Amino acid sequence: PAGEIHDAIRERLAGGPAFWLDLVGELEFPAEELHSALWDLAFGGEITNDSFAPLRAPRLRSVPTYEPGGRRFSRRRAATGPTVQGRWSLTETLFRNAPGAGPKLRAQAELMLERYGILTREMALAEGIPGGFSTLYPELSNLEVLGTARRGYFVEGLGGAQFALSGAVERLRALPAEENGPETFTVLAATDPASPWGSTLSWPKLDSGRKAARTAGAYVLARAGHPLLYVERGGKGLLRLDPGLEGESLAAALAVLVDEVNAGRVGQLKIERFDGEPILGSAFEQLLVAAGFGRQPRRLVAPA
Repeated sequence: PAGEIHDAIRERLAGGPAFWLDLVGELEFPAEELHSALWDLAFGGEITNDSFAPLRAPRLRSVPTYEPGGRRFSRRRAATGPTVQGRWSLTETLFRNAPGAGPKLRAQAELMLERYGILTREMALAEGIPGGFSTLYPELSNLEVLGTARRGYFVEGLGGAQFALSGAVERLRALPAEENGPETFTVLAATDPASPWGSTLSWPKLDSGRKAARTAGAYVLARAGHPLLYVERGGKGLLRLDPGLEGESLAAALAVLVDEVNAGRVGQLKIERFDGEPILGSAFEQLLVAAGFGRQPRRLVAPA
């Protein structure tokens, strides 16, 4: 029965970590049943492995079964080892001295304040914090009592409950004198905490129907606090987030993007689409070439 196998594995691992072959040799159960029982305990959070290989294996829980009459030795070759290799151990010893829920939430609240400077409900949701902003609210209130954070309505249009570090508030108040930011271009990863689009602020709606997303591998080029260009994940497409970006302004933005690629801060761009349309033969092809892109079949590449 499965319960007996689970208990046997727990009892064996209580004496120390064990490799897959140790479990097979020491426990009198079929390898296929041990394999399934290991993943039952792993997904239940009771045991862990010191190798990433099992997680990368094609099959995790399921054990291949073969009907009688298959190829000779096929069942023998259906080894369960690759998906359960590594050293297994109980998780109870790892979490025995772990801090309680209160200190964890306090540390998370402080981390979010350090990351964003001004913390709102939208940012907590974008981070995927279990329970959302309400989970951190009590600890943020405690930080306010201690003088570490300030509560107020700092950013218009966002949630009424906002907490901030004092230094972040002063920097925010200085922005209007700079016309919402310097006139220099800034290139950010779309998932960078400094990029508010897709979390605190919505992405601009595009006439082409295509949508920007807060995706790993994508980039945003902004100026004066406004998003101008979006580099799609994989560097195969560009989207204008500002429809008024044309002529010299667009050429300057593209030149900055090429400089970022040459400096190694952005990966190689292999542009096949601009605003959702093929780049070759479009009105924007010459602008990209003038900015430093090189022609290749079906695409423009930077660095050339």
